Amino acid sequence: MAANMKAVKLRIKSVQNTMQITKAMELVASSKLRKAKERAETCRPYFNTLHDTLTDIANGNTDFSSVYAKASDKEKTCFVVIAGDRGLAGGYNSNLFKCLEAECAGKEFAVLPVGKKAVEFCLRRNIEIVSNQFAEVATVSVADCFSMAKLLCSKFRDGEFGHIELCYTGFVSMLTQKPAVLSMLPLKDVEESKEERKVIRDLILYEPDSNTVFDAIVPEYLAGLIYGGVCEGVASELAARRTAMDAATKNAGEMIEKLNLYYNRARQASITQEITEIVAGSEGV
Repeated sequence: MAANMKAVKLRIKSVQNTMQITKAMELVASSKLRKAKERAETCRPYFNTLHDTLTDIANGNTDFSSVYAKASDKEKTCFVVIAGDRGLAGGYNSNLFKCLEAECAGKEFAVLPVGKKAVEFCLRRNIEIVSNQFAEVATVSVADCFSMAKLLCSKFRDGEFGHIELCYTGFVSMLTQKPAVLSMLPLKDVEESKEERKVIRDLILYEPDSNTVFDAIVPEYLAGLIYGGVCEGVASELAARRTAMDAATKNAGEMIEKLNLYYNRARQASITQEITEIVAGSEGV
């Protein structure tokens, strides 16, 4: 009985130490989450406007012939996968990889991984890696996003890839993060009526011409989408980690209560047994 009580006591101490760690990680994630959430929400209008501008150029010119807007004969797809650098974030990374596997099923593809977990996933599955230069999502800057965009545009122009897609986790709310795949190139035309196309052509003038403007904007458009995905991914990872650590802390508290109850019952049983033995011994004397 004494040995059993000692084991329970050690177990309680171990769970308490784990609870302190999960609580600290929850507080750290909460402190970083507010800034990451604000950055993600601030970036969205710029990227939406940039996407709308490119769509207007593509749809507003019937003779438009940019290489970035034409469907390619090459079926190979490049996925830009934005994952986390660490675990302990619930299903954040696993849900993203499931989404990627469902999207790339039956396709010839390669991956440009952003984040340590994305690199590890590709190495584990023997997936072709375009570049592992951006292995830490926490250190990815705007300049890195432009470097990725130039690399992808170069490979798309050379015909190495026929499609470029972004796989990231969108930040919906503090409790909801949704993995998604966004097609970046070629830019798909949006259905518009002839009247709308004519209005766009009449109102917008591009110098020197629409093709040159479009080709100059595409790398920035690509960099903008990648940076937006990074911002959304970082905010989603922190939110998922905060939720997971909060749940772990609560579970640890419940476990400590159960262990304390078991320990107290065992201690009471031990004391009762000792008193019984003393009484029986005194009666025998």
